[in-house]
Amino acid sequence: MEKSNRLINTKIEHSIATVLNINIKIMKRLLIFLAVIAGIGLTAAKLLDNKEKTAQKVYIPDTDPKVGVKVAVAEIRRLSQEASFLGSFTPNRKVEIRPQAGGEIVRLNIQEGQFVKAGQLIAKLDDEQLRYQIEAAQVTLEGYQNDLKRYEVLVKGDAVPAVNLERTQLSIRSTEAQIKQLKKQVDNTSIIAPFSGIVTAKMVEKGSVVSIGTPMAEITDISLLKLVVNIPEKSVNEFRNGKTISIKTDVYPDANFSGKVTMVSAEGDDAHNYPVEITVQNSQKNPLKAGMYGSIANAAEVKGEALAVPRQAITGSAKQPQVYVVENGKANLRDVGIGATTNEFYEITKGLKAGDKVVTSGQINLQNGTSVIAQ
Repeated sequence: MEKSNRLINTKIEHSIATVLNINIKIMKRLLIFLAVIAGIGLTAAKLLDNKEKTAQKVYIPDTDPKVGVKVAVAEIRRLSQEASFLGSFTPNRKVEIRPQAGGEIVRLNIQEGQFVKAGQLIAKLDDEQLRYQIEAAQVTLEGYQNDLKRYEVLVKGDAVPAVNLERTQLSIRSTEAQIKQLKKQVDNTSIIAPFSGIVTAKMVEKGSVVSIGTPMAEITDISLLKLVVNIPEKSVNEFRNGKTISIKTDVYPDANFSGKVTMVSAEGDDAHNYPVEITVQNSQKNPLKAGMYGSIANAAEVKGEALAVPRQAITGSAKQPQVYVVENGKANLRDVGIGATTNEFYEITKGLKAGDKVVTSGQINLQNGTSVIAQ
């Protein structure tokens, strides 16, 4: 009986061991399966993540791209064109001093750069010999006058012929004329300034001997200056004597000068340019000098009020001008008509209305109907 019980217990233990071994194998297989499933899940998640990142890097073209452009508004404006012309200032007057008498310079009262007034003595020539001649002529004149008194008495008494009286009268007139001539020569030995100005050149020194017409000095008057500008044929009729012109200079860029047209040449050069002189009052605050550059800007009305757009808006050809009009976020190409033109604008005679927005920059990237972003 005891032996039978042991045998039964042994079988039971064997069965339990067998069951346990089976369960362990099942558990191992289950764990392996779960590990495989987890690995597959991680791999799938990684692949999905990589796909999303790759998709972000891949460029997908926009089927309706928007092009950035600059626009301007077509509006009614007064069309005028401003033309700029460059010229140089010349002195109001400039003269070379030349004596009307000859002799040694005994006094010289000027230096280069000195300001002289009208009538001021510039130089004095030796006049001693001329004064001696005047003195001698006056003595002769006095003798003739005494003779005249005597002849007048004698002629009344028929003591001498009347012809002697007439000759004495003629001699007196001749001597008086000679004295006047000598005095004029003495006056000519004093060289004076004909007008106020600056001594811009001195050609002689004290002690020099000069003859009639020898250059002695040069005086330049810049109290007034003349801006000489060459105006092309198409613009010359816009200038009239007395017209007030605004003038700018490089040396005083912030200063404005005002001048008046004082001469419009009646004859142009080979290039059909006409010299125009504009007289300007010199300024003590901003003094101008002859030879400086000056420029004028002359505004001429091309047309009255008209619908206009900037020149940059026009595309196409001269025969078929076009513009891109921005409507509802798209650039639509339109044919237009062009009228008067200025440096900045075109008159639009047809194809647009006031308030239309036209593209002024970026047309190279546009086609009819392209979506745009207006700036």
